Amino acid sequence: MSLAGIILTWKQRAVMSKPNFVYVTYIAATPEQVWQALTDPDTTEKYWFGYRVDARGKAGESMTATSPAGKPAHNDPIIESDAPRRLVYAWQPLFKEMEGERPSRVTFELEAFKGQTRLTVLHDEFDDGSKIFGMISKGWPAVLSSLKTFLETGRGLESTWGEDDRKRTAEVQNA
Repeated sequence: MSLAGIILTWKQRAVMSKPNFVYVTYIAATPEQVWQALTDPDTTEKYWFGYRVDARGKAGESMTATSPAGKPAHNDPIIESDAPRRLVYAWQPLFKEMEGERPSRVTFELEAFKGQTRLTVLHDEFDDGSKIFGMISKGWPAVLSSLKTFLETGRGLESTWGEDDRKRTAEVQNA
């Protein structure tokens, strides 16, 4: 292999080795019910620990999230919206500690599967050393577990977020 080929292979590996987060769960609900739970602020508030996430728009419009205290936490572009199959939006929290960090991307894929919905969440396009990656690696499992519980029982889970998460929420609330 030539030196140019080795360098190209190394660069390809470097791009592929960027961190990403993948979560797959099966939910005893229709894709339409899961879609509504992912996009409707009145529903997200019930399982997303008080956050109101509004992703009902189409590509080019915004996904917004509002903290439990009513302060903006997100205002990110919707990249793709194909109800009830695929939703993609940018992710750049409005937290002070995240200032200057480039937006990452969240992709939700919903697939009907044996009377339930297979939900796959891919969160990618992180910069090396991303603060957001560490944050979402704890946050998504809690939120998605609460989503599943909510759709299957009618009640979301209690917040599992720790002191750092509460401080971050307070920063948004006091901004």
